Amino acid sequence: MRSFLADTRPLRERHFRRLWLANIVTVVGAQLTVVAVPAQIYQLTGSSAYVGLTGVFGLVPLVVFGLWGGALADVLDRRTLLVVTTLGLIVTAALFWVFAVTGSQNVWLLLSLFSVQQAFFAVNQPTRAAVLPRLLPAELLPSANALSMTVMQAGAIAGPLVAGVLIPFTGFAWLYLIDTVSLLPTLLAVVALPALPIEGQVGSIGLKGVIDGFGYLRSQPVLLMSFVVDIIAMVFGMPRALFPEIAHVDFGGPESGGLAFALLFAGIPIGAVLGGVFSGWVSRVDRHGLAVISAIVVWGLAMTGFGLAVLLAPVAPAAMLTLAVLMLVVGGAADMVSAAFRTSMLQTAAADAVRGRLQGVFTVVVVGGPRVADVLHGAVAVSVGTAVAAGGGGVLVVLLTVTAAVAFPAFVRYRVSEVVARKVA
Repeated sequence: MRSFLADTRPLRERHFRRLWLANIVTVVGAQLTVVAVPAQIYQLTGSSAYVGLTGVFGLVPLVVFGLWGGALADVLDRRTLLVVTTLGLIVTAALFWVFAVTGSQNVWLLLSLFSVQQAFFAVNQPTRAAVLPRLLPAELLPSANALSMTVMQAGAIAGPLVAGVLIPFTGFAWLYLIDTVSLLPTLLAVVALPALPIEGQVGSIGLKGVIDGFGYLRSQPVLLMSFVVDIIAMVFGMPRALFPEIAHVDFGGPESGGLAFALLFAGIPIGAVLGGVFSGWVSRVDRHGLAVISAIVVWGLAMTGFGLAVLLAPVAPAAMLTLAVLMLVVGGAADMVSAAFRTSMLQTAAADAVRGRLQGVFTVVVVGGPRVADVLHGAVAVSVGTAVAAGGGGVLVVLLTVTAAVAFPAFVRYRVSEVVARKVA
C-alpha cells in the first residue's frame, strides 16, 4: 500500500517544503475567490452567459501576461519576480474585498478587477513552475508536481464547501478578506528563496523573447502535442461555468450558493486530491505520453457521465446529484494524473534558459483553456441546455484525443528515461 501513497521525498528539500506548506493556507483562500466571483456575478445578473464572460476577462490577461511573464522569467531573477507578483495578488484580493464591502453592483468593474488579478497570476505561475527543476532532481519532479497539485486541489475542495455555506450568511466580503490574508504565508516563503538567476544564455525581455520561445517549442513536437491534448480536454470538457445554473435549476439550490453549488465545485478537486494521495505510482511510469492520453480519455468519459446525470436530474434529483458529483470526482483524478505527467515532461525536456517561456505557454493553455470553455459552455447552454453542453463536450474530448493519438504516435511512445539519457550523454 505504501508504494501507492504519495511520494514525499521532494519535501526533504527545505525551499520546496516551505512553498508547499505555505500553499496549504494560500490555496484555500484563493479558491474562496474562485468560487465567490462567479457566484457574485450570477447573483448580480442571474445569467450563466455573464458568468461565462469571466472566460473572456480572464483569458486575455492570461494569454498576454502568461507569455510575457514567461519571457520575464527567462531574464530576471525568478525569486524577485515571485515576490513582486505575489504582492500584486495580495493587492487585488484586497480590492475584491473593497468591492464587496462597498456594495457595488457594477458587474463590469468586478470583471475588470478579475482581469487584473489574472494578469498577476499569469506572471507568477510560469515563474514558480520554472523554479522547481532548480530545487529538485528530475526523478522527483513527477512526485513534486503531484504533491503541489494535491495541495492546490485540497484547497479547491475546502474553498467551494466553505464558500457555498458562508455566502448566504456572510456575503462575499469575508471570503475576499480571507483570500487576502492567506496569501501572506506564500509571500514569506518566496522571500526566503535563494537568488535564482538564469542558467545559460539569457533570453529577451520583449516580444523577441516570446517569439524565440515559440520557435523552441516548434522544434519539440512531443511537447507541442502535450499542449494540444490539454486544450482538447479543457476547452471541450470543462463545464464549470454551468455549475451555478445546474445547481439552481436542475438540483433546486438557491441562486447564491447552497449545498449543490458547493458539491459541484468541489467534485473535480476531490478527485484530484484522491489522485494525488494515491500518486506514489507516478514516479514509476516511464511512458508519460501514453499516461496522458489515457487520463484525458477517462476525463472525457467522466464529463459525458456528468452530462447524463444532469439530464436525468428531474427523475431523481438526489441520486443524480450524487452521480454527477461522482463523475466529477473521477474526472478530477484523471485530470491530476494528466497534469502531473504533462508538467514533468515539460520540466524535464526543456533547458533552464527557456523554461520560463515554455511554462508561460503551459499556463496559458492550462488556465486559458478553461476560460475558453467558460465562454463556449455558457453560450452553447443557452441554445441546447446545460446537460447537452456538458455531456456533448465530454464526447468530443474522447473523439478528438483518440484522433490526436493516432495522428501523432510519437507522443504515445514518449519515454522520460530516454530523454534523461540523452541529456546526460
